[in-house]
Amino acid sequence: MRREAHGGFGERPGETGREQSRHRAPGLLSDESGQGLRPPKGRTWGRRGHTPVVKVTGTSNRRVSLAALIAVKPGCRPRLIYRTHHGRRRRDGQRKGFTETGYAQLLDAAHQQLGGPLVVVWDNSNTHVSAAMADLIAVRDWLTVYRLPPYAHELNPVEPVWSHLKRSLANLAKRNLAQLTALIKTRLKRMQYRPGLLDGFLASTGLDLTPFCNPLN
Repeated sequence: MRREAHGGFGERPGETGREQSRHRAPGLLSDESGQGLRPPKGRTWGRRGHTPVVKVTGTSNRRVSLAALIAVKPGCRPRLIYRTHHGRRRRDGQRKGFTETGYAQLLDAAHQQLGGPLVVVWDNSNTHVSAAMADLIAVRDWLTVYRLPPYAHELNPVEPVWSHLKRSLANLAKRNLAQLTALIKTRLKRMQYRPGLLDGFLASTGLDLTPFCNPLN
């Protein structure tokens, strides 16, 4: 998927009914992030000569992993769908974030909410390109997956979601994962009710997500 290409979701002349239904399907752009108990740093007010200090719980290696999708469909408002997962930073090589099964559950939830076939665009993380993920995709005939070019995070509109979320968490210290998770869900829920904000995240990528309108395409 490139900036210059039509890159939209629409029908092409000469395609089969299955291919046309795929183009009519909602497009979902996906990404993953995480947040520990140590909050992001941010600017704040303070007395001159007295640097504000926020005490945090920094000894825990537990974190909240996040995976989200922005659903795009011509004529409809964009939708944000997300899931959270509690993980621990591990030293044995095992993933601390979402596994293939976790992503499959997120996609199943999106399929249930949106209905019909889905087209997913995501990056080339190890989980996305693994054999286990390929098997999970193969058994879902309603799912078509495309990958973004390597090192092209600027093409993924979910990246600004994480930036917006982490700015809102700056200097907010939480005692445990339950408090942190509740705060994250509150922030993400607010975004879900701001389609204009999601439109801005989509526009920031420069991708053309409009339906095909040129009969020569």
